Amino acid sequence: MARFETLLVERDGPVGTVTLNRPDRLNAIDGAMGRELPAAWKQLDDDAQVVVIVVTGAGRGFCTGLDVRERARATPSPEQRGDLHSQVRLTAIHCAVWKPVITAVNGVCAGGGLHFVADSDITICGESATFLDPHVSVGQVSALEPIGLVRRVPFEVVMRMALMGREERLDADTALRCGLVSEVVADDRLQQRARELAGRIAHSSPAALRATKRALWESLDHGLGEALENGWQILQDHYRHPDFEEGPRAFAEGRPPRWASPSATRSAAAP
Repeated sequence: MARFETLLVERDGPVGTVTLNRPDRLNAIDGAMGRELPAAWKQLDDDAQVVVIVVTGAGRGFCTGLDVRERARATPSPEQRGDLHSQVRLTAIHCAVWKPVITAVNGVCAGGGLHFVADSDITICGESATFLDPHVSVGQVSALEPIGLVRRVPFEVVMRMALMGREERLDADTALRCGLVSEVVADDRLQQRARELAGRIAHSSPAALRATKRALWESLDHGLGEALENGWQILQDHYRHPDFEEGPRAFAEGRPPRWASPSATRSAAAP
């Protein structure tokens, strides 16, 4: 694994981990981290042994968003005001990584840290986790993170968080009730639980996992009819993958399946 200045990137069997690693700044995203995250996602995406990826933070906080101290010292250049897809490349979704991602929120998750929650496939948190969106409190527009969150959380919950700024925090129990996270665990069990979930997911076909994730996320960009047609095409594409036949065969024979690489194809498509 390549070494990074602001991240810890590791692999344990089929589980890769990205740890935001600026604990002295509560893992605020500075320029270096913003540059390193796309490289980290690519490294784990290119690693054929990695099936599932866990994202978490070092120390007592998950991520407090963009480093406001760094922002205060710099004025965005014209290049920094470019198009969305070239400028915002923090998460797996931003970087078109279709491996399942579990986000384990430890401590505070604020502002730009909410990108990782909005773009996560499964989000869990520790009992002491808190969530807030302080953009408006420091004179910034809150747009990308809440737009991502309204796809999975009631609109008023997101709007209230965005408008209240740093005047209001959601605690772990509130985050669970509104669907921002799917599970709350004791702080000292958070990392273990994230890896337990990742390990269970990793038992399944890597190719089927990637295709399933892609079908569901891409459905959010379409109306129902278009989403179903897109999902049907992804499903049909999977017919050509060896796992399409290996899964049922292994089940019938009472043995563990032997999954193929996601890029593998069978010699002939299934009818």
